[in-house]
Amino acid sequence: MNARKPIIAGNWKMYKTVTESVTAARRLRELLASPPPVEVIVAPPFVSIAPVADAFQGSGLQVAGQNLFWETEGAFTGEVSGDMLVSAGCSHVIVGHSERRHLFGETDAHVHKKVGAALACGLVPIMCVGETDAERDQEQTFSVLDKQMGNGLHSLTAAQVEGLVIAYEPVWAIGTGNTATDSQAQEVHAFLRAWIGKKFGDALANTIRILYGGSVKPDNVRGLMAMPDIDGALVGGASLDPTSFEKLVCF
Repeated sequence: MNARKPIIAGNWKMYKTVTESVTAARRLRELLASPPPVEVIVAPPFVSIAPVADAFQGSGLQVAGQNLFWETEGAFTGEVSGDMLVSAGCSHVIVGHSERRHLFGETDAHVHKKVGAALACGLVPIMCVGETDAERDQEQTFSVLDKQMGNGLHSLTAAQVEGLVIAYEPVWAIGTGNTATDSQAQEVHAFLRAWIGKKFGDALANTIRILYGGSVKPDNVRGLMAMPDIDGALVGGASLDPTSFEKLVCF
């Protein structure tokens, strides 16, 4: 494991009522009473953010939004601004998750605006990138990632990019039970780190954290985390059960 402090982030997606979220948050806090050697972040549904943040108060556990809109306020029914997330207790926000891209039509341009909005209000964006099964089969992985990174981060300065986290989530591995092998994930993470180095300099490339996401479970996290360019995980289903998530955090 490298010197960059790992992040283990749990994305609860559209699971758990407010009551269920608070129960899970309290249990996770109990299980992690001794501070782990990683940053722990949970992204509950919007309606549960404030009560989960309250349940985590003083524990060091952090809360993320699963999405945000790029405007600060206005007549945008159903959307949530970065300032709203901050006021509810968020420190981070997931941007450009593959489910947002493929189910709801988010484009790289949308991702770029959301990254900027998150940074402007003090949130740490966790910007997701990743290729589909067809794109990998056609050996387009690196060209797809180059486009997503370039479009998502264009016009940003190195100082701004210092304030974000990258998450590589191959679409073909999300919720499918298929996980990239340790070497497959490392190859892509090395590419992304080199991309940052070319664009923003080696110093930033050496410090930015790049997470892996895609069917991460307690039985495969250790191998992934042993790779030199993998700095943590963005976890879906395995984060819903506090006991399972604790095993991931304490890999």
